[in-house]
Amino acid sequence: MSAEKTSTTAASEARRPTTGMIIKIAAILLVTVVVYFLPVPDGVDPRGMHMAGIFAGTILGLILQPLPTTSVALIGLAAAMITGTMDASKEALQGFGNASIWLIVAAFFIADGFLITGLGRRIALMFVSVLGRSSLGLSYGMALTDLILAPATPSNTARAGGVVYPIIKSLAEVNGSRPDDAESRRRLGSYLSLTSVQVNTITSAMFVTAMAGNPLAVGFAAKQGVEISWGTWALAAIVPGLVALAVMPWLMSKIYAPTLKQTPEAPSRAKQELAELGPMSRGEWIMLATFVLLLELWVLGTTLHVNATAAAFLGIAILLVTKVLTWKEMAKNSGAWSTLIFFSVLVGMATQLNDLGVIDWIGHGVASLVGGLPWIAAFAVLSLVYFYVHYLFASNTAQIVAMYSVFLGAAIATGTPPMLAALALGFIGNLFGGISHYASGPAGVIFGSGYVPTSEWFRVSFLASVANILIWSLVGGGWMFVLGMWH
Repeated sequence: MSAEKTSTTAASEARRPTTGMIIKIAAILLVTVVVYFLPVPDGVDPRGMHMAGIFAGTILGLILQPLPTTSVALIGLAAAMITGTMDASKEALQGFGNASIWLIVAAFFIADGFLITGLGRRIALMFVSVLGRSSLGLSYGMALTDLILAPATPSNTARAGGVVYPIIKSLAEVNGSRPDDAESRRRLGSYLSLTSVQVNTITSAMFVTAMAGNPLAVGFAAKQGVEISWGTWALAAIVPGLVALAVMPWLMSKIYAPTLKQTPEAPSRAKQELAELGPMSRGEWIMLATFVLLLELWVLGTTLHVNATAAAFLGIAILLVTKVLTWKEMAKNSGAWSTLIFFSVLVGMATQLNDLGVIDWIGHGVASLVGGLPWIAAFAVLSLVYFYVHYLFASNTAQIVAMYSVFLGAAIATGTPPMLAALALGFIGNLFGGISHYASGPAGVIFGSGYVPTSEWFRVSFLASVANILIWSLVGGGWMFVLGMWH
């Protein structure tokens, strides 16, 4: 057999569905068909259960991943259009005009500016040079880096994996901490790695633009009459977020302590790398100025009557005009374009579910389960269920799309103040991103490094999740009471 034939045969076999894939597809089709043909409840449009079936199948596809995320979303959209569940000219493509989704896409390109110019790495090294004399100091340096980059980086995976983790890996290796040996990895790498994931969940919860699913939650809340601006979200999250950032590295040092406590070489190494970088380049200065401008516009957007998406596109325009970014670089950002398609499809589906009365029906059903409780107790139950059901999901965004509207509707129906419920569920949509090694993109990146075994991940991250719940419930709840969000 020729090499060409061998190659063709191998490629054909690679494309051939495996038994596992066939089982996944069969499960997706079964769920879709069962829900599709359920009797239509009172108050729900006849197309509602059809939409619910296609949506449920799409979400299950996102969890099981027989195909890439974007492929699953497009197949779901095709099914909705071909069955007449969504009108192709009006309903099916409505998500592609959603301003929140374009904010996500724009912020992906802004994040590219941090990576391309090297400003993100420079910021990380600066913190290490100041705070890096101990393992705890290093973790706080990573936390500050993540915090500074978070408002302009909706890809928490890019932030954690593209900026923070390379520094962590370098620091671990310099200090003799490698993932291939249990004793070695526990010197420093395990602690820094898992702490960075928990920190990332906190910084992602602090800003609308810090995680791709947050603008979706804002959009879903608006559908239920709760308007959340960029500034409102940031103001509500700033106090519990800063407290959590102060506590988490210290807590992780107690429950997942590194054997190496002092890292005296880290600051000098960081200073050396900073020296090698030289003075800030023209691109870095422009990126920094653009970032500061965007922060000001996002914070003061309501006062200045500047839409957050419009501000983001202004930032992109500045970077393009100054050639910090080029169209070629933007075109190569497959994550941004995949996000556009994926989110647009799912938002369109979720909007259709709401318009057809399905969300209200499910929300009232969930609310009835806790309807006899005082609203505080009912919301506590709903929040805990919403948090820990994430063990069944492999994406923050997938759960937000599937469940945020349902749980928000249920919370409001029990008497929970709408703004409190919308923000709290929005925060939770980020905080559960570290509970498993598959819970989010950053978790996947860190787990793939080999520094944190599965058993340790589940044990330590569960304890971290309890700490986050307590901080955001007590401190965050108290702070939102002060802000007048309890009515």
